[in-house]
Amino acid sequence: VQLQASGGGLVQVGGSLRLSCVASGNVFNINVMNWYRKAPGSQRELVARIFSSGRANYGDFVKGRFTASRDDAKSTAYLQMDSLLPEDTAVYYCNADGRWVSPDGSFHPYDNWGRGTLVTVSS
Repeated sequence: VQLQASGGGLVQVGGSLRLSCVASGNVFNINVMNWYRKAPGSQRELVARIFSSGRANYGDFVKGRFTASRDDAKSTAYLQMDSLLPEDTAVYYCNADGRWVSPDGSFHPYDNWGRGTLVTVSS
């Protein structure tokens, strides 16, 4: 299973971006989809976690500014980011776990990461 994150870019303070993460490759299901970020000189931190139920948890720093969602029919998760701040500048990664199905019909677990997409917020 491959994960591809996209949607990053350069935005001014207060602006918005919508990140997408598409899972491909015989995906049977996605259990949990996580969004992480890593800024230069900082540790990686969890931004949002969205469960198969659609319920989402967020890092404390989000403060209601971001919304995670998912479209399982498209094997895609989204992160809508509003009211962006300079401290939101980071590479954003998606991580997902679930099961994929091989040609013989058997199921296998996965827990994979996408390559990341850069978000830069200018002041």
